[in-house]
Amino acid sequence: MSARRGTIDVHTHILPERWPDLKERYGYGGWIQLHHHCNGKASMMKDKDGQLFREIEENCWSPEARIKEMDETGVAVQVLSTVPVMFSYWAKPEDTLDLCTILNDDIAKAVKKYPTRFVGLGTIPMQAPEQAILELRRCVVELGFAGVQIGSHVNQWNLDAPELERVFAVAEEIGACIFVHPWDMPEDERMKKYWLQWLVGMPCETAVAICSMIFGGVLERHPRLRVCFAHGGGAFPFIIGRVEHGFKSRPDLCAKENPFNPRKYIGQIYTDTLVHDEGALKYLASTIGEDRIILGSDYPFPLGEHPPGKIIVSVSEWGDDTKDKVMYRNALEFLGLKCHPQNGPMPMEEEQQNSQQSKLEEDSDWQPQTKIPRLDTESITS
Repeated sequence: MSARRGTIDVHTHILPERWPDLKERYGYGGWIQLHHHCNGKASMMKDKDGQLFREIEENCWSPEARIKEMDETGVAVQVLSTVPVMFSYWAKPEDTLDLCTILNDDIAKAVKKYPTRFVGLGTIPMQAPEQAILELRRCVVELGFAGVQIGSHVNQWNLDAPELERVFAVAEEIGACIFVHPWDMPEDERMKKYWLQWLVGMPCETAVAICSMIFGGVLERHPRLRVCFAHGGGAFPFIIGRVEHGFKSRPDLCAKENPFNPRKYIGQIYTDTLVHDEGALKYLASTIGEDRIILGSDYPFPLGEHPPGKIIVSVSEWGDDTKDKVMYRNALEFLGLKCHPQNGPMPMEEEQQNSQQSKLEEDSDWQPQTKIPRLDTESITS
């Protein structure tokens, strides 16, 4: 793969190297614990039944290990978010909030230590919206995160649940972006074989999340809310015709809360590029829009793309301008950054934009690769 300077990977996961015994801390089980069993390796274990959830390596907790691999694969910046199994929406809200604080503070440490290499997305206790709003504000205002990562549903609530309305309203108000990741897929007998929960369940979860936000009017009520859906939007881009047809043929079922055609929101939502297939990626770009798809690799897990962006680079029909959009410019817009993290401080208030543009013109520390135009704050915020 030919590395492209400036690449931003919007979909990566990180954990603290260690955290307290949560069963002991909260007085009940159901949590994930990390057991380090040899140098540079650890097991994520379910404390309720002692079953293994996942084996991980030091690149899942060590910023330095990540940066080494980023340098090897040409990734300039990673957007850090927790592993979705840690959402813990099932738990007592005060305990989930406490865990969110632990996870978010750890991400903040990595961002503070390496501000030109990492951008933070927090996690919040979505099952308790008022507490979620408090932690959302803390993530953005105090920790300097670009936004938060949330699950595709919250227990029995889809993302159109009235209880979640204030969370989205506050996110829009303070300019926080939202990265939606599928989680808590059905575990019935039909899904247990062949890794179907991950291979099939995740794309379905994401499609349900998008349809809920569209049909439920969330995106209509919050047109400035920046939302990106993982794994190329799951099944949604490939069923948009069916969704639109259902809206037209059965408005009594589909248009009860939002009278507008679902296609209206194409161009408003973002997805990452993690589809593992060049043909699917080109279709995704033609359906969602090349201005709305963002490099995302799911680093450092097995279902991720390695090296990040290899399929983007392989699309011969795309010129440098399109590839630059997908590799970093669209990410800057989604994250609400007025300049590339390697070009100066971020995020930047509107009134600072002119002075920052001057800095960009003078800065020689970060130069894009030949044929990649310098970052243009006007073009990425239009």
